[in-house]
Amino acid sequence: MTDETRSLLRSIPSLTGAAPPLNLDDVPDDPVALFLDWLEDARQCEVAEPHAMTLSTVDSQGVPDARVLVLKDVGANGWAFASTRTSAKAIQLEASSHAALTFWWQPIMRSVRVRGPVIEASREECLADLRARSAAAQEGVNPDEWVVWRVVPTRVEFWQGSADRRHVRILFLRDGLDWRLES
Repeated sequence: MTDETRSLLRSIPSLTGAAPPLNLDDVPDDPVALFLDWLEDARQCEVAEPHAMTLSTVDSQGVPDARVLVLKDVGANGWAFASTRTSAKAIQLEASSHAALTFWWQPIMRSVRVRGPVIEASREECLADLRARSAAAQEGVNPDEWVVWRVVPTRVEFWQGSADRRHVRILFLRDGLDWRLES
């Protein structure tokens, strides 16, 4: 890295958003409920494409990879995304069935990270998801190759930034069938 590049990067303001109020006493016991609250906060603050997330996987040699996708669903059975069975992400998930998701909502200085094993949805759910896509998005897609996957989280971390660097982290860890909350 050059001194010029380093100076340029240091000159760019960071953590310039406006975080909504956060009362830790009001945090629900379930990461899905908190995620849906935060997603709605992002929508209300008109964060562009708040359902966009980065999916991180590793290839067969353990080399990390990442790409931006759209969240399809979230619930007790996991965080869902979709693609074709022949995509790089599908091949990587075949090699290592664990993944991470990252949501970044800059205007409200919030991030959510989700980690866990990935499972494939039922064939019926995959086909229903494909049918729900626009005609243009369905064009050229072989229905037999369309897959919906779910990250079944073992760890979900919520992060709210602060200009004074007193960031807040809320960590949910899977404990059997329940969640343990750490903050």
